Amino acid sequence: MPSLASDELAPLLHMLSASGGEVTACLIRVPTEVVKQRSQTSAKGTRSWDVAKSVWAANGLKGFYRGFGSTVAREIPFTCLQFPLYERLKLILARRRTASGQVRDLPAIEAAACGSLAGGVAAGLTTPLDVVKTRIMLGNQPSSVTPSRSAAPRAPSAILPTLRQIYFTEGLRALFSGWVPRVVWISAGGAVFLGVYEAAKGALQEKSEARRERVD
Repeated sequence: MPSLASDELAPLLHMLSASGGEVTACLIRVPTEVVKQRSQTSAKGTRSWDVAKSVWAANGLKGFYRGFGSTVAREIPFTCLQFPLYERLKLILARRRTASGQVRDLPAIEAAACGSLAGGVAAGLTTPLDVVKTRIMLGNQPSSVTPSRSAAPRAPSAILPTLRQIYFTEGLRALFSGWVPRVVWISAGGAVFLGVYEAAKGALQEKSEARRERVD
């Protein structure tokens, strides 16, 4: 049986770790995302505080977590693609471009490029899930936070019904709406976030090794 540190289990560990982190993050992210999206789609440019009060008055705490399941359903596949791909790209690049063949010797700028590519690929492939998540969060949302008699019919609030509704009424293209800006900004974000992370990690490791040498 392979050990937890083996290369065979590394992708699985990356997936599990990333997925656990994303589920926890969604507990905080989803309420702010609900308020943000409803503020952005309000015809009157309603303030975030007013939107939050409206959500609470209409649905209570549950209203802030509308789309939680669809957000998790988007983030888990995204991270399960992004981080194993990121680690694999770093390993391939390190073996080709460093004398030691070790990932830790890979320059931060090259790790940033791996992060950008991994993020872009994951973003493009999970765009349909992002579209579904957005539709669910904004489902049955009128043009302002005040109730309207002419409000649209209630939209599906589950992932598969929403996916089917979009596909059969709007076509496959609608499921990839906004894929270009999504890929661009996540690619840029992956480069910055993971590049800075690798640079900071490398600096701390060097500092720790230098301190250890002084002690020895």
